[in-house]
Amino acid sequence: MSAAPRFLTLADVAEVLNTSLAQVTALVHRQELKALKLGGRGQWRVEASELEDFIARMYEQTDRHLAQQRTASALESTEKLEI
Repeated sequence: MSAAPRFLTLADVAEVLNTSLAQVTALVHRQELKALKLGGRGQWRVEASELEDFIARMYEQTDRHLAQQRTASALESTEKLEI
């Protein structure tokens, strides 16, 4: 058995995230997903640990978003009751 690779191609990242190569490329260009560019031909690589960090940040961001939605929904319900 071989160890998991340290670096992934953008296509590998897209497969892991079950999304398109274009979406992963956009994440890299917006600097939401840290990557490095190798050589003059522009071969991008993402370190496996950076991908895991990105996934963890997305879970945290989603949790905050859902909490905000719950708060807004609760406020709307309270306002309707007051009417």
